[in-house]
Amino acid sequence: MSAESEQQAHHERVGRIVAQIRKMAGTVSAPVKEREGVSHFVPLPGRASSNRPKLNLKELNHILDINVGRMTCTAEPGVTFDELVRETLRFGLIPYTVPELKTITIGGAVSGCSLESMSFQYGGFHDSCLEYEIITGRGEVVQCSPDNRNDSFQMIHGSYGTLGILSLITFKLLPAHPCVQMRNVLFHDFDSFWNYMRERCEQKDVDFIDGIIHAPDRLVVCEGRMVPAEDNLKLSKYDWLSVYYQSTLDKRVDNLALHDYFFRYDAECHWLSRTVPALEYWPVRMLLGNYLLGSTNLIEWSQKLSPLLKWKRRPDVVVDVFIPEHNFVRFFEWYQKDFDYYPLWIVPYRAPRLYPWLSDEHAERMGTSFLIDCAVYGKPNDDPRIDYSELLERKTYELNGIKTLISRNHYDETTFWSIYSRPRYESAKAGLDPDNLFGDLYQKFKPRN
Repeated sequence: MSAESEQQAHHERVGRIVAQIRKMAGTVSAPVKEREGVSHFVPLPGRASSNRPKLNLKELNHILDINVGRMTCTAEPGVTFDELVRETLRFGLIPYTVPELKTITIGGAVSGCSLESMSFQYGGFHDSCLEYEIITGRGEVVQCSPDNRNDSFQMIHGSYGTLGILSLITFKLLPAHPCVQMRNVLFHDFDSFWNYMRERCEQKDVDFIDGIIHAPDRLVVCEGRMVPAEDNLKLSKYDWLSVYYQSTLDKRVDNLALHDYFFRYDAECHWLSRTVPALEYWPVRMLLGNYLLGSTNLIEWSQKLSPLLKWKRRPDVVVDVFIPEHNFVRFFEWYQKDFDYYPLWIVPYRAPRLYPWLSDEHAERMGTSFLIDCAVYGKPNDDPRIDYSELLERKTYELNGIKTLISRNHYDETTFWSIYSRPRYESAKAGLDPDNLFGDLYQKFKPRN
């Protein structure tokens, strides 16, 4: 299809969504719910009611252009990173940041806070974006960039779909080699682990870096460098029988195709498959892996089984928290004493600047744009004496950090708006969704259980 035909088809798809919105505007009593594939919100009792009006955004899943000369891509928000990477690699290019699960979409990466093992250099996916096309709550289509409606451009990131509908994203690409040579550097104490990771981040002598703390005395820095393909380079795969996170303890050196590296955590959804221990057994993976493994399968199964959560005291803890790097030592001292759940995923994250959706007061308390993402996946939370989800949230706030909102939240409204900038959010809301068709950020995530 020619570029003109692609653009025309895009306009037609956007037109159908605009028609949905204009039909709903002023006639619905509850915020609409987006429908665009597999949701990466953690299933919780009481989340999103089924009777909310729905927008069908599934058509917005096309790549319109890859400009090799300018090293940019223009694509619709429903394109998954799996699809995107496969396409850009044909030209020897990759996105600046590739979240670790195949079915995360580029729109979700902007609306949420997606990052990965390149984030120590490049920040989040949003930081590579050049322009957005946004459908407003009144069915208007607007273009936003740093030079045009910059307030809307900056605030759409981290708004979780409450300001407008992303319909087109233009973002930068990087040149890439097809393989990754990995070193899994094992440490037996936290200080050595942290000093080494911090040095790699400062030197920027690796392309990728993250860490897996398997236990307080088994800490692994996973560093990778892109390399050309070679005939004698033996490549590992972690999409079926082998378990990636376990390999970081067993292998000091490992090699993966670049696409396989990006989605190395996908088969287990990090290590959420451990909630059903048999899923890590070779015979079970051989027989049922195609039906049960992978982020798509695991998330869909968790959504189907979410009604059973009402029988649990509380859902397991699944959340990312972002700790200012100067408070990371204090965080881990507390974590191993009072939280004590492993593996713990560690991702260094240096944003170009603190984002404007943070309040000025909280940004000043943070004091840095170099954050450490500490990701907890699956801690049981059925102790009648302690709600570990709330405990972790409180400690993160005490250490001037922030957390993703896609799981269980406990903030009262005052605390929430001491972290997020209510004036800037409401200003963006007035410009993009003055009738509140897409809902309020706090109301979307306020405590429900």
